[in-house]
Amino acid sequence: MGNPRGVRRDFDSLEKRRLAAIELFQEGQLNNSEIGRRLKVCNQTVSRWRKQFGEGGREALRKAGRAGRKPLLSTANQQRLAGLLKKGPERLGYETPLWTCWRVAHLIEEEFGVCYHSGHVWKILRRLNWSVQRPAGRALERNEAAGRPLKKSPHGRAHDCLHRRKWTKPTAPPLPHLGSPRPDPRAPISL
Repeated sequence: MGNPRGVRRDFDSLEKRRLAAIELFQEGQLNNSEIGRRLKVCNQTVSRWRKQFGEGGREALRKAGRAGRKPLLSTANQQRLAGLLKKGPERLGYETPLWTCWRVAHLIEEEFGVCYHSGHVWKILRRLNWSVQRPAGRALERNEAAGRPLKKSPHGRAHDCLHRRKWTKPTAPPLPHLGSPRPDPRAPISL
């Protein structure tokens, strides 16, 4: 239900449609089905609008404003955050000049007293037009002597635990009430 992904709701046109329903209510000659057909909404919606109009008048059908939860950081605080991000993470005591979501969440909590999960910080960063960046240079801690490429498994041998199943002989004779035993698949076939 709702709009397709990426399509925003037009709150002004939705309010106009509800206010048009009020005009049709006041005419008094149309039932909910006919009003719904004219406004292209279902009967239950018209019934809900009629009830809201009866209880709260015209103001009850005005637009509610912004949908969803209000952001914890105001627009001014988001702009201030952008300025703090430009100063770099070294200011907070980090050794590398790279911002991670965890580091940005820590900065927001320190500066603004708002606790964001590090997994949701990327939404704020995208709103500020920040993108993922890869470091241009090599790590200082890199050990060039041990820089040989890694292999998935030792050369010429698969992992022992996944290699093959080992067949075992049954230790006890089969019980007579369980039926005949299955033949050994490795046994030679006699004709």
